[in-house]
Amino acid sequence: MRSLGLIPAVLICATSASAATVDVQVLGPDGHPAADAVVMIDSPHAPAGPIHFPWPLEVKQQNLSFQPHVLIVPVGADVVFPNMDKVRHHVYSFSPAKQFQLKLYGREEKRVITFDKPGVVPIGCNIHDQMSGTILVVNTPYAAITDGQGRVSIADVPAGGATLRLWASSIHGRDNQLSQPIQVTGGHVARTLTIGR
Repeated sequence: MRSLGLIPAVLICATSASAATVDVQVLGPDGHPAADAVVMIDSPHAPAGPIHFPWPLEVKQQNLSFQPHVLIVPVGADVVFPNMDKVRHHVYSFSPAKQFQLKLYGREEKRVITFDKPGVVPIGCNIHDQMSGTILVVNTPYAAITDGQGRVSIADVPAGGATLRLWASSIHGRDNQLSQPIQVTGGHVARTLTIGR
């Protein structure tokens, strides 16, 4: 994983003396907002216990695509793969983080896979080559996907030293990730990153 030379437009706003909301904007090589990038913050001060995210741990096959195209799940999560199409799919990954094959199954059937170690898991369909997606398996509760404006907001990040990681399919590097240490403190900090520069 490479270090960030320039950091994604990071705005850190304090919400209390011990925690902050971290607002991040990610820009692509052309300077336009980068949607579907994943921002993660690894903090040694994160609370112990299971990690829960507010979105469904599910990747639908619908309209010959994976929906969502990018999904964040915690280590140990069971992810459901329902087929909503009229055709059968054969979902697979050859990722070192999780290799699996869900052999041909049809409409309104579903399969479940447990993701037991962190990493980037690209997925595809053995029948429909145009289908692709990515599951990011994380061991931090502080993770989010950028919206259409390249923005995310991550709440309740503990104050202190941490590592900001960024995943995007357009990053050329190990696992398409970059990282940089950050200091989460009170006050206001702004930085900028354009991927690929």
